[in-house]
Amino acid sequence: MDILQRLGRFLDRPGFPWKSLIVSFSLGQYFFEVFLSLRQYKILQQTKPPKALEGEVSQEVFDKSQAYGRAKAKFGFVSSLYGQVQNYGIIYYDLLPKLWGLTGVWLTQYVPAKYSGEIVHTLIFFFTFNIITTVLNLPIAYYSTFVLEEKFGFNKQTLKLWIVDMIKGQALMVVFGAPLLSGFLAIIQKTGNSFFYYLWLFSIVVQLFAITIYPIFILPLFNKLSPLEEGSLKTGVEGLAKRLEFPLKELYVIDGSKRSAHSNAYFYGLPWKKHIVIYDTLIEKSETEEVVAVLGHELGHWSLGHTTKLFGIAQFHMFYIFALFSVFINNRSLYQSFGFHKEFPIIIGFILFSDALAPMDTVVKLLMNVLSRNFEFQADEFAVKLGYSKELAKSLIKLQIQNLSTMDADWLYASYHFSHPILPERLGALGFYGGEKKADGKQMDGEKPITASDREL
Repeated sequence: MDILQRLGRFLDRPGFPWKSLIVSFSLGQYFFEVFLSLRQYKILQQTKPPKALEGEVSQEVFDKSQAYGRAKAKFGFVSSLYGQVQNYGIIYYDLLPKLWGLTGVWLTQYVPAKYSGEIVHTLIFFFTFNIITTVLNLPIAYYSTFVLEEKFGFNKQTLKLWIVDMIKGQALMVVFGAPLLSGFLAIIQKTGNSFFYYLWLFSIVVQLFAITIYPIFILPLFNKLSPLEEGSLKTGVEGLAKRLEFPLKELYVIDGSKRSAHSNAYFYGLPWKKHIVIYDTLIEKSETEEVVAVLGHELGHWSLGHTTKLFGIAQFHMFYIFALFSVFINNRSLYQSFGFHKEFPIIIGFILFSDALAPMDTVVKLLMNVLSRNFEFQADEFAVKLGYSKELAKSLIKLQIQNLSTMDADWLYASYHFSHPILPERLGALGFYGGEKKADGKQMDGEKPITASDREL
């Protein structure tokens, strides 16, 4: 505690150029990520699939995957530049203190005096800022859904559904965001310099609450969950869960095809009550044993303790963020550098602190992706030990084709961005020898082992 307070006093230096420093951090991260994307774009211009996939993916599918990857990359260049311009404009024109002052005027004019404290002011500021950024990002969101995804056959949404989803999202932001943000501010106001301990405990309670209410109240607002019908797939999944002593409570099919042609499967829930959700697109395009193999991989994460480990790491990371925030929360030089000379709102301090933390977050992201990719290999190995080696490999190939996922990647780009190994690496680790036909139905030349690309992630 004393160390954090001393560090806070040391960093609170009048006249220190916090604005220039944070802008430099933001620009540095932006140009680094552009550099990585340019490296990846060269990979996306290749005309031949990786050797490991030559016997499994047709040239037509590979070309379409590469085209999809290039389209997303070009969109990424534009959207990231647009976001950077937005961020710079907010900082350069001191929009945060101006918006804080404007919402303060609204508070004085329209809100009874007994509710005129910092918490209500923050709520008005936060939701106003959220509406502004949502409107500013509408063109990007629209293009992503109705141009990019539409062009490659993935978008299944209508404009009406897209708008309704957006309105529901904003409504949920108000319903859940208001009490959570109020609790966040109240804890800091009432617990003094040790607020980060209580804030950390509060965040754990919120996460457990979210896990509980998400499938009951939130998910049904956007998708329909139906019990999986009786049949070989349900029997296979329930048998797998029983074999692993997985506490399966419900087995659902989700209407993912309502919005997208992408496929997936996952589980969620509390430690003693889990739910498995399978996308209807996955069931439609895969054999029963392949779907069970995918779930063998997913349940491998649970059996190997990956979900528990990641939850524990997330809690440590959250504690570290809140503890560091206690160093900056009273940093007057930070506030003043961004135009706050008379008022020092907690929410503004947290926003500016988050910007200052960006370089450290980049390192954390890299390390978490390294760990995540390692966990994916372990979960694949778990599925192999269950006897699903060939089925998992075939399912991964089908998912790759259905989703037009990247089939090769620059090693540095993948290390920074990818939480999963690319397909050739996974197939190589599985020791997959291929089947009798290519993924598009054409005959293969023979059975050759599929090996991972020569890269270290």
